[in-house]
Amino acid sequence: MRPAITRLDARFDDWPGLLDLILSSFAYMNGVIDPPSSALALTPDSLAAKARAEIVFLASGADGELLGCIFCRPEPPTCLYIGKLAVLPQAQGQGLGRDLMQRAEGVARGMGLPALRLETRIELTGNHLRFGRMGFQVTAEGRHKGFDRTTFIEMHKAIAG
Repeated sequence: MRPAITRLDARFDDWPGLLDLILSSFAYMNGVIDPPSSALALTPDSLAAKARAEIVFLASGADGELLGCIFCRPEPPTCLYIGKLAVLPQAQGQGLGRDLMQRAEGVARGMGLPALRLETRIELTGNHLRFGRMGFQVTAEGRHKGFDRTTFIEMHKAIAG
């Protein structure tokens, strides 16, 4: 049975559980990317505030366990920004990330936005390949404040109407 994907609503209150999901999913980045992931600075309260300001989808198993999430932020008129796409390590490789991304595409279409946009760290070449297989293309390079080298790439995916 496929995990259920639902839009986060005002009834959701498991902020520590959602934070654990994100930190578990992003743990492989620790010591690999520089600067460290912004996820490390999240708290349950700051995550709740982020969720109130963005569109969030959650993936849950049959037992209600949180398995994945995606945070989306409209950037009209050009795109829907994808952030904090996270899938628990034990749930990876089963198409859940792709399913969550398809929900984001539906949101973009519904808002009349022509593209999805995301950023991924330069060191995470596996992510570059995964997003490329989902139809994303590298459109820019960038650097975090205080860095004199590329620290991330920006990728876009055109959305068919």
